[in-house]
Amino acid sequence: MERNYSAFAEDIPPYSGPKAARETHADIKQLSAIPGHIYTRPELQILPGQRRFSKMPWLVPMLELLPPTSIGHLKEWGLSTVFVLAKNYNKLVHVWESVTAMVELWHPQTNSFIFPEFEATILLEDLEIMLGLPRYQGGEELAISYTVEQINSWSILAYITTKKNDLYSMTSGMHVHLLPIAQWITSQCKRKTTNYTAIAKAAAICIFGVILFPESDGAIFFGNLSIIDSISEGMKIEQAVLGFLYAGLTSAALRGPFYGSIVALELWMGMHIQFRAVENPSTECKTMLNHPLAYVGRRLHMSTRAWCKTAQVKGIQAWRQYLRSLTAADFDMCPRFMQGRTIHLPQHAGLALRLLGNGALVSYNPDRCHLQCGAARTVVPLLSHFSPIQERKRGDAQDERDMRSAVIH
Repeated sequence: MERNYSAFAEDIPPYSGPKAARETHADIKQLSAIPGHIYTRPELQILPGQRRFSKMPWLVPMLELLPPTSIGHLKEWGLSTVFVLAKNYNKLVHVWESVTAMVELWHPQTNSFIFPEFEATILLEDLEIMLGLPRYQGGEELAISYTVEQINSWSILAYITTKKNDLYSMTSGMHVHLLPIAQWITSQCKRKTTNYTAIAKAAAICIFGVILFPESDGAIFFGNLSIIDSISEGMKIEQAVLGFLYAGLTSAALRGPFYGSIVALELWMGMHIQFRAVENPSTECKTMLNHPLAYVGRRLHMSTRAWCKTAQVKGIQAWRQYLRSLTAADFDMCPRFMQGRTIHLPQHAGLALRLLGNGALVSYNPDRCHLQCGAARTVVPLLSHFSPIQERKRGDAQDERDMRSAVIH
């Protein structure tokens, strides 16, 4: 397969410093040269797939019934912040105009947002802190750089219930329906059963399907159930959450449906682009009241009494103009919650991130975003901490198959 990217007459050379990044940035920022990219559709008003992210009237009542022991399990698994976001999900208002304008700047090969002067992406370290997920600890490389054996997703559902009627109502094709699971949780809680771990795992499925792995209204992809089992066993899941979001951004950029954690994307945009913490603020920022930061901002050193840099940006055309002229000075490269944090880079160019629980393959290129990473805070571990890892070269047979698959789907 011969790719027709005029912007890729030559392969992008490996990252070798800020100078090389600036040179290659000039080559890849012509997003209009990518066949099928939504950058070339100025008439687009609605992002494909956005109607899937509707309110879940059953979610909060179910979560409020959870027994303290089951909530304790969720917190033990590192889902405290995600639990808070789920309890307030129906209060959130997604600003799809800003999300659509951001997707139009997403490059499906580098997995980064292409701004006029620089590249930026959602880092694993960003995601860990914003969502409060279990953090990577230095020295764990040998323990977590391994190939994960696929877990039988049916066994996870069987752990919750063995009744065939329940299982049939919970599943359809390759998806698991969240409402029947929520109904099962509700019945268990009202009957005051002591099956606390099963209730916690069932609640985790609902939370994951709404906050971390949303793909279609009221359902979660069957393969993602194994990730829930992984986190209950103490494994890290941030790479799966980020990879799923990367894949959803690429799908939307190539005119497919958007999927992935819209909450994580809006948190990232809020911290880096939209809001800035100020000392002694006098008024409350009304723009933030329905933003995810209103509920988890305190742990990120951000309050609702912040300065909204985009308060006057209204409508998709205004967001396009704002983001397509965004300068490095207007992008907060190192928000306060990231200060002092070590950012781990792949050991060398070509390392790719394979998701736990499904077969998607996405490349992770934080080294391209040199302004965001900051050389002084960057450490390259002896082994990549992104598990498992795989060599990937642009232009080889595997890369062509991946790009063909992305364009088709």
